[in-house]
Amino acid sequence: MKKEDFFNRDNSCYFFDDGDAIAEYCMENCKEDIKHIIRVADEVCKHYFVFDLKWDMERTYDPVTFEGTIDWSYIPYGDPEFVYQFNRHRFFICLGQAYLLTGDEKYAKAYVELTEDWIDNVPLTDEYKAGPWRTLEVGLRGETWNKALRYFKDSPYVTEEFLDKFYNCMIQHAEYLIESHSNYCYISNWGVLQNHGLFEIAICLPPHKRTNEYIKIALKNLEIEARMQIMNDGVQWEQSPMYHNEVFHCYLDVLILASRNNVTIPDSIYERVKKMALANVAWMKPNHNQFMMGDSDDTDIRDLVSTAAYIYNDPVLKFGGYEKFDFESIWDLGIKAEKEYENIQSKEPEVTSIMLGDSGNTYLRSDWSERANLLHFHAGTLGAGHGHSDQLHIDLVVNGEDVLMDSGRYTYVYGPKRFEYKNPDAHNTITVDNKYFTVCKDSWLCSKLSQPVKQGYSKTQNCEFVQAGHLGYMDIPGGVYVNRKIINIGKDIYIIVDEMYTSEKHEYEQFFHFSNYGKVKYTKDENNKINYTGKNACVDFYFMSADIKVNLQEGHISRNYNQEENNMICKIVRQNIGFTSLITVINADAKQKFTVDKIGVKSALKGSYYDDTMAEGLKIICNEKTYVIIICHQEVNSPTDLVEADGCMGYGNVIVFDKDRDYLVGEVLNW
Repeated sequence: MKKEDFFNRDNSCYFFDDGDAIAEYCMENCKEDIKHIIRVADEVCKHYFVFDLKWDMERTYDPVTFEGTIDWSYIPYGDPEFVYQFNRHRFFICLGQAYLLTGDEKYAKAYVELTEDWIDNVPLTDEYKAGPWRTLEVGLRGETWNKALRYFKDSPYVTEEFLDKFYNCMIQHAEYLIESHSNYCYISNWGVLQNHGLFEIAICLPPHKRTNEYIKIALKNLEIEARMQIMNDGVQWEQSPMYHNEVFHCYLDVLILASRNNVTIPDSIYERVKKMALANVAWMKPNHNQFMMGDSDDTDIRDLVSTAAYIYNDPVLKFGGYEKFDFESIWDLGIKAEKEYENIQSKEPEVTSIMLGDSGNTYLRSDWSERANLLHFHAGTLGAGHGHSDQLHIDLVVNGEDVLMDSGRYTYVYGPKRFEYKNPDAHNTITVDNKYFTVCKDSWLCSKLSQPVKQGYSKTQNCEFVQAGHLGYMDIPGGVYVNRKIINIGKDIYIIVDEMYTSEKHEYEQFFHFSNYGKVKYTKDENNKINYTGKNACVDFYFMSADIKVNLQEGHISRNYNQEENNMICKIVRQNIGFTSLITVINADAKQKFTVDKIGVKSALKGSYYDDTMAEGLKIICNEKTYVIIICHQEVNSPTDLVEADGCMGYGNVIVFDKDRDYLVGEVLNW
């Protein structure tokens, strides 16, 4: 195949436009990224492989070196994820970037040799279909091979003989992706990753009748997958930000190539991908990272949001992205796009707190600064294999710093470690009788699921409220319905009310997993206080319920795949017969004057006090303000009545009174 046939279209029809200009931009703005990429490229030239790029789905920390022949099916440490990551060939792009950054032909030589070695030694046979030719990797190579080739188009190592091999192998990839498509692809992220690869192959190869058919097939499947997999709130249904963003990245690539090659994209794809971008803004932590929900790492997502901001010319997305293009974005969009991006105005979202109701995720945010407080509450679908047993889980960020966290994912290898990170006790939620409301069968399947009971979000002048429950314990003696109420007062006060409805005796276990970046201290007093102190956050937790045991123990947290660190876990235990509540008050600014006490709740008209199984009250003094909170666990106003606590009276199931402002009515959060 002649070079002019392969490269008859300008680079602007693909991703980056001017390699020299981009290299200059990176040398000025992305010095640390350059060091990393050149280090990776140099290692690859020596057949030394460590997967530590930002979006490597399964990172590694122990290097694998091949002294002679490369074994493309090699599985170290018993983890097949290595062979999958290895055969995605993301490092080909690193070689290409290093080539344009340095002009050193050794990178082009390594790229051609590795590509030919793979083509010559990894045929599409049954032996390799479960490893290097797994369809997910086939789809991803549709991206990495074609992106990488453009970096080397002027190198003498890219010969016409090499291009013949490359072309024939890509055609084989495309045909195999079409042949392998099944109904499973419509609902799995695999479908998007595979069909985006098919689309990239079709666009990047010299055009002919068959590549035009590839485009039509890929877009037909991608359109169905967008409508089926992406909920109306923009969340990819598998409930894992990591895989949400893998799908998001694939669709962004498709949108870039389509716009630059005059390919019409279905409106449903265009609209749903924008919703994915806005979901990323909604759940972005103050440090710009995604939450470690499900199988997710602690990753900065501004590069993807920046790309979306450019594609949609959207000020809110620009607010969620970088001020200037980062290293990844400049290579994926080009120098001309960077200049256009700088001209997009940035606009802060109009609301701070957001409920993504379809996926069951609520984000209570104090403001949009990097020192904001943010509480995430989850009550939604499991999300299949990449979802974890995390019904009613909360994350808490204070003053921009993680305080309560998901434990992460660590590994996909079937065994105790996989379960340690997936099971309910790895999350900030509640279990009953040390049983699990969702039961994992293996690394991906469950033998028991838990139906969420989604409920609403409300906001008043000074407060926010959200609640949800689940039916995961209706099969144990007496059945237990678990409900969690969350009250946010102002910027710094959070109240977690866990309600367990049953007629039998049970033991309840409540878990709080702390960030490993701070220190955790337990003080046993009338309120069983725990303090978390980090770099920016100083937070007190008050456990207000009677007859509880507080256990502080060491656990694990995994911020990235294959990475494990120690952290502290607080486990609250209470046994009781019949209805039981556990109330936790969180003071997110432990340096301020703060007291909290349990107070009785009574019928304002009858004068009799309610049992704690009916209603409970709290009195909080925060600096110079006094708050009274009434929480009704049952219907109590009969036939006509008001609830009263510490002289404050109103009608509702959850009421907050600011005593300096109002003794009557209050802010009713739940009727």
